Amino acid sequence: MRVDCLIVGAGIAGTVLADHLIKAGKKVMILDDSALPNSSRVAGGLYNPITGRKMVKTWNGDALFDYLIPYYKGLESDLSAKFLYDVPIYRPFFSIEEQNEWMAKSAESFYAPYVKEVKTRPQWPDEVQNPHGGLLLDKSGYLDTATFLDSYREKLRQEGQLIEERFNSDLLVKKETAWRYGAIECEQLIFCDGRLALENSFFSWLPFNLVKGELLFLKTNVMPRVIYNRGVFVIPLGNGMCKCGSTYDHTDLNEIPTKKARNELLERVKKLINFDFEIVHQKAGVRPATRDRKPFIGEHPKEKGMWIFNGLGTKGVSLAPYYARQLVRHMDGKGSLDDEVNIERFFSLF
Repeated sequence: MRVDCLIVGAGIAGTVLADHLIKAGKKVMILDDSALPNSSRVAGGLYNPITGRKMVKTWNGDALFDYLIPYYKGLESDLSAKFLYDVPIYRPFFSIEEQNEWMAKSAESFYAPYVKEVKTRPQWPDEVQNPHGGLLLDKSGYLDTATFLDSYREKLRQEGQLIEERFNSDLLVKKETAWRYGAIECEQLIFCDGRLALENSFFSWLPFNLVKGELLFLKTNVMPRVIYNRGVFVIPLGNGMCKCGSTYDHTDLNEIPTKKARNELLERVKKLINFDFEIVHQKAGVRPATRDRKPFIGEHPKEKGMWIFNGLGTKGVSLAPYYARQLVRHMDGKGSLDDEVNIERFFSLF
């Protein structure tokens, strides 16, 4: 079978890229083994314009957020599924000084599109600890990553665009102007294989900085009206359930939940929320983060027609749509890749 593009990996990166390629008129096949670890399924799924302890606008935020919300909503319509929840994020202030700082920032054009309201008094005392008020964000929420991936996977399966097996480099053969993988021949081979890129000899030279993250699933009688996020996030999922996370571990790189992470999350969440809960589940995943916290996107330095779209790390939900669109345009010769994400920045390591 001849296709334009063969994509290896069907996490958020591979799925969103496949969708953009298909909508650009490309014939696409995806290779993915659902039994392999997939950090996209163990993710908070937040899209958050103001991030970090210092509460700064996320890198390239204007470009990312102008596109991602309409993109995912369009996909909901295409797939007849619900997976995008545009829920405000509430970030309590640590001090009156921080409150005053955001009163000023909220009037600046740089931040104004993402600020729904600056709360100068405590809000929802039965739910959250916020003696100095907090910042209520706009253009924020979460993607139910499992529902999104399952919905799109079923579409691919029904349309005969999914090979459900693990990539085997022994089956890959370079042809004169194409790649052959088993019975598939393609012009472009694109690796979106997450943490498995470190086992991929073609791109293992890139400076990945894998990070393990763990989540808790909480049962409660209180249903928070917003997402709470300061030191830890608490996402209301409905039916008395919340998702809480996340931890960051660069050493214990496996998918096994730990007591250490459980205790760390418990300590942090008890400092944020005021309602009782019980832990019903814990999950762990290893995210394909990078040394400079920017994605790895581009063509292999020697192998023409071989590409990577990986390293989206903890912000895959936000980064994938914008950069998938950029990569597809670049592959068609209609634009360049941003220098910050282009793997050419690391060609000296090859």
